[in-house]
Amino acid sequence: MTRPTDEAPLPERLARAITLGGPIPVSQFMAAANAHYYATRDPLGAAGDFTTAPEISQMFGELIGLWAADLWDRAGRPADALWVELGPGRGTLTADALRAMRAAGFIPPVHFVETSPVLRAEQAKRVADAVWHDDVEDLPSDRPLIIVANEFFDALPIRQLVRAANGWHERLVACQDVLFLPIAGKQVPDSVIPEGLRDAAPGAIIETSPASVGIMRVLAARIVAQGGALLAIDYGYQGPAIGDTLQAVRGHAFANPFDEPGERDLTAHVDFATLGLVGHASGAIASGPVDQGDLLRALGIDARAAALAQKDPRVLADRDRLVEDMGTLFKALAIRHPDWPQPAGFA
Repeated sequence: MTRPTDEAPLPERLARAITLGGPIPVSQFMAAANAHYYATRDPLGAAGDFTTAPEISQMFGELIGLWAADLWDRAGRPADALWVELGPGRGTLTADALRAMRAAGFIPPVHFVETSPVLRAEQAKRVADAVWHDDVEDLPSDRPLIIVANEFFDALPIRQLVRAANGWHERLVACQDVLFLPIAGKQVPDSVIPEGLRDAAPGAIIETSPASVGIMRVLAARIVAQGGALLAIDYGYQGPAIGDTLQAVRGHAFANPFDEPGERDLTAHVDFATLGLVGHASGAIASGPVDQGDLLRALGIDARAAALAQKDPRVLADRDRLVEDMGTLFKALAIRHPDWPQPAGFA
């Protein structure tokens, strides 16, 4: 008996769609794979596929909370300001941040942008009174927003363009049975390629993320209209640049991003320069990016680690992982309302 299309495993559904309609863009493949992946599991921790900074140490969330409380204080302590986290994982960052914010006198309502029912259940265990949203468009529009996006933009779909001998082509995903592989699709005009990169060698790849640009445009416009700021922390670069950064992780090891769609985490490096330009074009003030290590040092991680290490010396290794191991690969970008002060760590 044949299963209904919507009940078939994702690889079968993608293979059927490609067989009937032809190869699909990398962005469509990545969007479908990650939507299934996050909807069906908790991917974090030793038993999952990867570990994020908030899961490494409470210091990360506490310092981000102090960052927000300091900004709120210097902005005049708006009584109706909200805390918003995009893609909040298990809710660990917000739970740790709330503890630090409350000690500083800032007790904001919490709003999460999260679509995964599995992760929403985990978040509810740690932040029981949160309000959940499926989309950034659904966030309240009548009060300041302090938004944190830690390892959020890296999971949004990317478009890839590949250089061939005769010019640039959209990179597509084809399949044979349920074996997926990237191919060069139709040629695109040179005008869509940054001028300095048009003459790259054959095989070169350029990535863009229209989904990231769209979300940043919405959030920056909200910040300009309502007040507030956004802090984005992710691994990334100052674009535009040449490079294929699409990667998959499963069981804390790198894997082929085109194998078993929906069963591994697909990510790509974040173009912070483009996100900053989008914020600026919307009328907001962009600061950074700065290295994660520099940001955490500026926020006082060394003093916090020394204090916690008096009870548990293992905290010092956690500090090194956040500041040294992840410190230069991960970067932070701040977007703020023109009348709000410069955030700490971005001098």
